[in-house]
Amino acid sequence: MSKDILNLEPKTLWKNFYSLTQIPRPSKKEEKIREFIINFGKNLGLETFVDEIGNVIIRKPATPGMEQLKGVILQGHLDMVPQKNSDKVHDFEKDPIETIIDGEWVRANGTTLGSDNGMGVSAAMSILESKVISHGPIEVLLTTDEETGMTGATGLKPGILKGEILINMDSEDEGELYIGCAGGTNGNFHFAYSEVSVPGGHTAFKINVTGLKGGHSGVDIHLGRGNANKIMTRLLWYGAHNYGVRLSSIDGGSLRNAIPREAFAVVSLPTARKDEFLRWVNGFSQTVKKELTAIDPDLKIEAISCGLPNNLIDETTQHNLLYSLYGCPNGVIRMSNEMKGLVETSTNLAIVKSENGVIKIQCLLRSSVDSAKDDLEQMMQSVFELAGAGFVFDGKYPGWKPNPDSDILKIILDIYNKKFGKIPEIRAIHAGLECGILGGTYPAWDMISFGPTIRYPHSPDEKVNIVTVQRFWDFLVETLKHIPTR
Repeated sequence: MSKDILNLEPKTLWKNFYSLTQIPRPSKKEEKIREFIINFGKNLGLETFVDEIGNVIIRKPATPGMEQLKGVILQGHLDMVPQKNSDKVHDFEKDPIETIIDGEWVRANGTTLGSDNGMGVSAAMSILESKVISHGPIEVLLTTDEETGMTGATGLKPGILKGEILINMDSEDEGELYIGCAGGTNGNFHFAYSEVSVPGGHTAFKINVTGLKGGHSGVDIHLGRGNANKIMTRLLWYGAHNYGVRLSSIDGGSLRNAIPREAFAVVSLPTARKDEFLRWVNGFSQTVKKELTAIDPDLKIEAISCGLPNNLIDETTQHNLLYSLYGCPNGVIRMSNEMKGLVETSTNLAIVKSENGVIKIQCLLRSSVDSAKDDLEQMMQSVFELAGAGFVFDGKYPGWKPNPDSDILKIILDIYNKKFGKIPEIRAIHAGLECGILGGTYPAWDMISFGPTIRYPHSPDEKVNIVTVQRFWDFLVETLKHIPTR
């Protein structure tokens, strides 16, 4: 476990990835990994600095005789998504990631692995420390807080970087070259509620929705996986209408960009109705399991007896909450007309949490078409505003418009074909690569994105394919040898 990955090829990349697994780096908590990367660059004798927003930038001069090549920016992000199974004891701010070799894959032990974007960061580190790889001028840009706000990309100032070609290493399908991505918006909704006493003659239950796979709310949204918040809403809505269920608290999901795997609620209902309610919950559980059996076979829905809560959410707010959550769009809204198999527009009902008199609902809206994203915002605003909720849309970031005439694209298509005997697919991704934001600040950059094959990022099932890591590395090294001249 863990150190076994040091025996994998390419050893230089896996060595650096192992180092990253030992350093906590959840989003907005990148202090330790930032310090590590700074020391890494300085110990190599390379120009290393941090910009005002917290991005780390390292420069490496060209191999002698290759100074005439265009400068390349190797780009990735420092942070990782902190997700774990409910039975896993792990502190993402203190504990290292435990890695496991599982056949053709490397995964973690009950947590996210951090291959998103640890693989890209490790590759950049390996290029920086190599004394044998030929390349032109290199700049490494490692951004901060990509996963929760793209803060680093948004805060990067013009004029800091000198290169002309950006290679983003945050894609997740080896053999595919990405030339476009979706933009996004955060949807924030809230209800203020009053606390009322539990009526006499009530019994309380804790409702658990667990065992879902979750996953990346962009990359995996088309897979039709269960959304714990939607399932919980369905249960509570029916329970309130038919068994007098009253809601005390709700807590579902934890990250905007992760499909929620778990949701929990504490409810009460008239004791006289508890047996029929429990029978219904059992039947409801079987119904939803059948609906999702092909994609989420481990779903578990439970109603467990518990002590009466101190208070309940007032009935009017409960009604408005459950109706708006039930009506809230979720999942794929529209597929792309231009690129087969690509999601154009989607939304993820990511977080529902009651605390201190406020219920917060957070969603992440994605689209490669700005007008479609605006339409989705208005749709969601309509649902929640009718229910009396407050709302704010923020954190907007642009998409990356594909450029099929890109010079670097033409060059690396040829490189890949010569090296691996096939033409890679040219794709856009329904996720928020930083290229869209970075290209807005540096519009002259020619940009491309590629990486090894990663499955189920943003969930504890995250894994990276071992063979594709070697192919990704070989392709990157070969690409750097063939960058065009200025």
